[in-house]
This record gives sequence, structure tokens and C-alpha cells, in this order.
Amino acid sequence: MKKTYCFLLAIFAFASCAKEVSIPQNATPVKEEAGIYPDYRNITIPPNIAPLNFQVTAPGNNFVGVIQGQGVQLVAGGNEDGKLLLDSTEWRKLLTANKGRDLSVELYAERNGQWVSFPKYVIHVAEEPIDKYLSYRLIEPSYELYRQLGIYQRDLENFEQTPIYENNRTFEEKENHCINCHNYQAHNTKRMLFHVRAAHGGTMLIENGKIEKLNMKTDSTLASTVYPTWHPTRNWVVFSSNKTGQAFHMINKNKIEVVDYASDLVFYDADNNKLSNIFKTNDHFETFPCWAPDGKKLYYCDAYVPDFKGLPDSLAINRILERHDSIRYNIYSMTFDEQTRRFGPPQLEVNCTDMGLSASVPRVSPDGRYLLFTLGKYGQFHIWHKSSDQWIKDLKTGEIRPLTEANSPDVDSYHTWSSNGRWIVFSSRRMDGSYTRPFIAYFDKEGRAHKAFVLPQADPEENKLLLKSFNVPELTRTKVDVSAKEIRKAVYDDDHTKKVDYSPLGK
Repeated sequence: MKKTYCFLLAIFAFASCAKEVSIPQNATPVKEEAGIYPDYRNITIPPNIAPLNFQVTAPGNNFVGVIQGQGVQLVAGGNEDGKLLLDSTEWRKLLTANKGRDLSVELYAERNGQWVSFPKYVIHVAEEPIDKYLSYRLIEPSYELYRQLGIYQRDLENFEQTPIYENNRTFEEKENHCINCHNYQAHNTKRMLFHVRAAHGGTMLIENGKIEKLNMKTDSTLASTVYPTWHPTRNWVVFSSNKTGQAFHMINKNKIEVVDYASDLVFYDADNNKLSNIFKTNDHFETFPCWAPDGKKLYYCDAYVPDFKGLPDSLAINRILERHDSIRYNIYSMTFDEQTRRFGPPQLEVNCTDMGLSASVPRVSPDGRYLLFTLGKYGQFHIWHKSSDQWIKDLKTGEIRPLTEANSPDVDSYHTWSSNGRWIVFSSRRMDGSYTRPFIAYFDKEGRAHKAFVLPQADPEENKLLLKSFNVPELTRTKVDVSAKEIRKAVYDDDHTKKVDYSPLGK
């Protein structure tokens, strides 16, 4: 895909050189707003974001866009397809000269030989940059096969996308495997991990270029490890350990349910290859752990689900599916003592059940001030739930509210903070209701989000034509420097999978 993007950029560069664009003179102003795709109108953007190439969807034979900032003007032209592709060098000059300022955007369309001008709109350039890299999984809307699935990293300052790891390009039963849950320590790729499921299964742990494949199953823990959170400074990871099932709706806009019928929290000491139970309960489902940025507290989701003790898996999952729309998760926290490796008693942070809602994916801002999480009507796999929205808790004042400024009527789910706490990236299905795409929103010093915008692409229609979902967006300051080829070799090396040892917590 990296080569594809480079090829597209070459085409765009050639096109921009082939025809000089001038600003139409004596254009007739019209009151109608020009339709644009994607919607980049009245947004706040990082000063280091890639060009916001877009498409004018208003009627016309030719189009011109003028983006004006202090001391710099960028002019772009397009034909009947309406695509305005911005020169990357001029775009960079424009943003650099206008940090903290507004850019004025005016669009023109030629209709029957006459030019019209549309009302201007504004793009605000923030002073704070966003982390340079965004990683995500690209997956087809399939529930059975894992073909053509990969984890990629995108340079947000341009359009370069490179694979971290891809599975098979063609489906082969004996090689079929899924990859998921990529995670990093403190926005740095020197320590990272992801899971491999089915063939060649294991947890891939990468530290300073060294790759290991781990078998995380033990006789003393519930199941294999799932959702991870890396301690901010120590080589420790807390996972949930989940037994998961799925079911399909015959008539329901949510299409599919992914449910846990058991889940615990476990602690992994990567330096000593030791795995320990934090919780091992029968009537509470603990999942989606998250460290606070100082490492002194752990947040997680918990659902009280009684009457499950001793049930066989088949009966447990049937019982969960029968009551799936009444199971709700609250958010709890526990203090953590680094010296003893002991957790304090659970403290209720957000009582979601009293709100008639259910939580997933708590994430704390880098300054420790805000808790960002997702709420839906029930359950915890909100990427499938139309009711899913972003919510925020001010950990200083206790205020809890929906992040209305960035939410949409459709699914808004998994999210990540930038390392400076000024940006969030989250998955949303607001564009078509079926595919998740990464949306970026500014989060200001007053704790308010701004209008979200979709990840820019070299070809603005890429957001329509790429029939894959972007899952689990994660921001990092650095690029993964281990090649996909090296990782693939380690994934397929089943003979050297390392088994973790179990040890009670604190021992």
C-alpha cells in the first residue's frame, strides 16, 4: 500500500504542474454553501497534518479553491470531478506560518462559462501538533475469514502508510490467522505487542527490536490474554482474560453481538515472564484495563453478572445471549503499589448502570485530568452499537458528560489520546453506518472537544472506495522500526513460542 500511495502522489504532483491555476475574477457570489467531501468545514487541525485534499460536490465544470492565511495563499484547481489536491510544500508553509490562527477557505465553480463564488468558511490551525504516527488494523467486513488483514502505521504528516504486519493475501486454511489488539508503552514503539489468533497463535512482544512469541495460557488463569494496557514506565502489562462469543441479529440495525461470558484481569511481568491473576471471579466480568499515566492507578470496566458459577461454557454463553441487552458495565479504579505490586480495593468511578448505559475503553489523558470512555445502551463491544458515544469525566471536578462536540448519530467508539493530550483519534461509522474510519478531534485546555474530521487521504475518495474498517487507532510519537518481514518470521516460528509461567501476584 505504501507503493500505491507514492504512485498516487506522483500523479497528483504531475497534474498540479501541468496546469497553472488562477483565481477567477468577477465571480458572482451565491448564498448556497458548496458541498465538500470529506467535511473539512469549520474544523480545528494540527499544524503538522497532511494536506486536506477534498472534493467539491456542488454542480460545476471546473473548480478552484483558495486557502488564505497570514502571509501565505494556497490555490488549487480541479475539473468536473471536483477534486482539489493541495500542494504539500505550500500546505506545509501555510500551516507553519499560521499556528494558532484561522485559515479562510473560498471555493469557486464554473457553470456554463460563468464563475460563481461560495460563502467562505474557516479552518483553525492549533498551536499543538499531533503525534506523527497513527497505527490501526484494516479488516474486511467478514465474520469468518481473516484474509487480507493487517496492522498498519500511517505518517500523519503525509500519506505514507506502511505495514507493521499483514497476514496472508490469499486464504489458506492451514495458515489462517487473525491479528488484533496492538498496543504500545507511553506512545513509544520501542515496546509494543499484538495478538495472533488461530493458526500460529500467540502474543507477539517486541522490545527494542527483539521479537518474542508468547503462549499466554496457563492452568491458573481463565483463558488467553486479550485487551492490554502497558504500564507507563515499567515492563508490566495488565490484560483482560476473556471467554468471548458472538451472535448475529436477524432484524436489528446493530447486526452482530460480541459478548463475554467470562472475563478477569491478569498482570504480566515481561522482565521475568510471570503471569498473575488480579481478579478471578465468577459473577463479575472485568475487562478493558487502563493504567493512569503515573502508574499509580488502574481503571477498568466491570459488569455484575450473578448465577454463573460452575456453569459449563455452552450454557454460560447461551444465558449471556438471552440477557445480552441488559448487561451493563461500570467503570472502576484501583490504586497500585509499585513496590509490593498490590492493588487496592475497587472504587466506583462511573455508575453507568444508574444511567441505563454501559461502558467500555476507559482511557486517561496524559495529564491525568480526564477520563475518556465509550457508553452504549448495553454490553462492552460498542464498535457494533449504534448507541455508542464518547463520554468524558473530569477527574478533578467529578463532572461526567457526553462529548457532544465530537459525537455523531452513528457509532463513535474506540479512542486514543495524543501524547500532549490535545488530540483524540477515535473510530466512527458516521460516514456510511457500516465501516469504521479514524476521526481526529482537538481537545482544548478547557476540556472541550472540537468538531471531528476524518483522516486525510491523498485521494479524497479513498474514504469511499477502501472497503475496509479501520480498527483500534493508536497514536505514537515514533515509528515501528522492526520490519514486517522480521515480525512475519517470528509469527510463523511456532517451535520457539515461549510459555509464560504463573505466579501469584506480589510473589
